[in-house]
Amino acid sequence: MHWYSILPPIIAILVVFWRKEVILALVVAIFSAELLLAFQNNSEIVFTASIGSIERVISIISSAGNSRILIFSVLIGALLAYMRHSGGVTATVEMLINKGVAKNKKRVGLLTMFTGLVVFIESNLSVLASGILARGLFDKFKMSRARLAYIIDSTSAPVCILILLNGWGAFILALLSNYELNQSAVSVLWGTVPLNFYAITALLIVLYTIFSDKLHGPMKQAEQDLVLLDSEQAQVKGTKARFMLLPLLSMIFGMIGFMFYTGNGDLSQGSGSKSVLYATVLALFVAYVLLLSSKRYSHKELVDTGFKGMGEILPLVAIVLFSLTLGASLKELGTGVYVANIVGDYLPLVLVVPILFVAGALMSFSTGTSWGTFAILIPIGVPLIQTLGLPPSLVIAAILGGGIFGDHCSPISDTTAVSSIASGCDLLTHVKTQMPYALVGGLIAFIGYFIASLLMI
Repeated sequence: MHWYSILPPIIAILVVFWRKEVILALVVAIFSAELLLAFQNNSEIVFTASIGSIERVISIISSAGNSRILIFSVLIGALLAYMRHSGGVTATVEMLINKGVAKNKKRVGLLTMFTGLVVFIESNLSVLASGILARGLFDKFKMSRARLAYIIDSTSAPVCILILLNGWGAFILALLSNYELNQSAVSVLWGTVPLNFYAITALLIVLYTIFSDKLHGPMKQAEQDLVLLDSEQAQVKGTKARFMLLPLLSMIFGMIGFMFYTGNGDLSQGSGSKSVLYATVLALFVAYVLLLSSKRYSHKELVDTGFKGMGEILPLVAIVLFSLTLGASLKELGTGVYVANIVGDYLPLVLVVPILFVAGALMSFSTGTSWGTFAILIPIGVPLIQTLGLPPSLVIAAILGGGIFGDHCSPISDTTAVSSIASGCDLLTHVKTQMPYALVGGLIAFIGYFIASLLMI
């Protein structure tokens, strides 16, 4: 793999911070990746890159899994619109405050985090459920949407990789099962839980933020600059909490049911992309029936409201599409493999595990995918376990932690975009305000892996 394979993600990040425009950055990065691929293939560079960029987008849409992600992202806009315009959000906020469940900022933060922890089946569902539930509460208590985006994003991916009773767990188990180790693949996988220092640290930092109510860096500035033009509560009078809660619960329990269904009775084998789409459609249907049967809205009004909600969400859906497209281009370019080669043959033994964590973090951040990071780094890490006698769970935990870093803080990760959708926060603002927290967690994890290596190797 060539050194220039890392240029497209670097270009994307530079354009984002220069022009403050994510879609432009992604389009430029996709074109530059296709330009490099055309150069490698000795094709007519500009023409081939232009056509290749278009075809890459088409190939992403042609993928069933990607299409489900895009469709569910659009439908979430309609669901949010139904909940908001029906007065369900306002009523739910009033109910939670009146019952003392969310009577102050600390309780609101804990409720948000708890929702994300409970819905550990799929990271996108986790951020959606907790984000949708908490949006109105954060507005009520004058907390920024950037803080909400940070809490749900830094809760969902870490808890999903710690509990592992989900698609991630099944995928990693399948990768490990291809190798012969002294321990079973299941034992190695569960052994990573207490050693996944990044995921644990990320959750602890979220708890610190909630209990202390202290914010730092760009997050603090975002809170100080907070101006709620027209909060959802001010726009719509509260009606019935069930207009929000029933669709939300339908989505959560529907997701669990569809994970069992798509996995033929095995939750860990279920399809996340299928289940989250089916669950979103179910929630949308429940919301539509509730509102129509209330006789407050006609069918035409509900259709108009749904399409208006979809229209509001389209810019973020475009970001999801182009993020997936860039990831596909980078995969063919070999960016992930090049970054993985940071782990050299002549590293001191005590640095192998910490560098694997850094490699995973760099790879997942630059490509926006934890799945791809796991798929590339685990086949590199397991031979190191076998030849150097490294602790299996420690090595795999470092790889998983590095992959999670990029999954929840990379500007080109679909999970980051979905967190922005769920919280109603600008994507660039979310990335900028969350990054210092993620970097602190990454530094603590790196030190943790260095100390663990000294003690365990």
